[in-house]
Amino acid sequence: MSVEDRAPAHVKAIAPYQPGKPISDLARELGLDEAGIVKLASNENPLGVNAAAMAAMARALADVTRYPDGNGFEVKAAISRRFGVDPAQVVLGNGSNDVLELAARAFLLPGTSAVYAQHAFAVYPLVTQATGARGIEVPARDFGHDLDAMRAAIRPDTRIVFIANPNNPTGTFIDGARLQRFLAEVPQDVLVVLDEAYTDYLPKALRYDSIAWLAAHPNLMVSRTLAKAYGLAGLRVGFGLASPAVIDLLNRVRQPFNVNSIAQAGAVAVLDDPEFLERSFEVNEAGMKQLTEGFTALGFEFIPSSANFVSFRVGPAAEVFDRLLKQGVIVRPVAGYGMPEYLRVSIGTAHENQRFLDALRVVTEGLTGVLKRNAS
Repeated sequence: MSVEDRAPAHVKAIAPYQPGKPISDLARELGLDEAGIVKLASNENPLGVNAAAMAAMARALADVTRYPDGNGFEVKAAISRRFGVDPAQVVLGNGSNDVLELAARAFLLPGTSAVYAQHAFAVYPLVTQATGARGIEVPARDFGHDLDAMRAAIRPDTRIVFIANPNNPTGTFIDGARLQRFLAEVPQDVLVVLDEAYTDYLPKALRYDSIAWLAAHPNLMVSRTLAKAYGLAGLRVGFGLASPAVIDLLNRVRQPFNVNSIAQAGAVAVLDDPEFLERSFEVNEAGMKQLTEGFTALGFEFIPSSANFVSFRVGPAAEVFDRLLKQGVIVRPVAGYGMPEYLRVSIGTAHENQRFLDALRVVTEGLTGVLKRNAS
């Protein structure tokens, strides 16, 4: 028997998470110029990093010989100012993925279960399986969460329900009133993890205040990230907001120094810059209009999205993906989410969006089997 044979069966059964293809990989594989490649695969902010964050990170470089603040005092203070919560209600993560894993490690173990939706973020089943717990996947309704079915799926051994709003990779949205009704019906000993990685891209008419619900629902945790609208994807900064009792449990399983000092400096700067966040929203709003109008003009079906990406249907998705790569355009296959006929494209700058639309038109012209249907 080998050492790997001793690993738990639930660990060996995990299919590793597949990230978006890096620009450097594509350039190396196909001999392309990196400067001419457009990456619209990982839902990153096309505006880049704001000036205040760049300056703060440059200053922080002088102290990289020291360990970072393991408690993240300044970051928690900035989150407290921004969202009106007590620092004791905040846990920091190496990205919001880390926060999701902390919740799983704190509450799940073999013999328990977690509930999540079909087509929901891939990390939910991954962190559930890693603990040896059982995942209960609830069939989607119109590519989104069926909250009634998810409530019915909760078992006596269920410890966590994961909800993404907006959802990745479909971009579907649940209105605040429906979420509040769900919270009122969920057993109080089940943790509801409301993953709001894309909440800053919600149209303003759809926004709701989930953080205000924490006072009434001690079994609620709201997960956020600075990787998307805040532009810090490469730094990996996420945070969870919950009752002090839940946060205390998450801190017990959190790795020391899980958010590095450069990331902490950048996080404080972007949290204190609401103007950059508003610009990010405006660029995304314009880009969403550009892409969806482009899909309609080209005759492609797409899933209406409230995030910073759109999933669209192209029949032989793997073939279209490969053809786009040869055009120097990187999007994201979502076959692993049970959507083999779809690709997901992130919203970029106006130029990047047009590059993608032009490439899509070129690679699908005359391609046998491509499904072109209007979203209407």
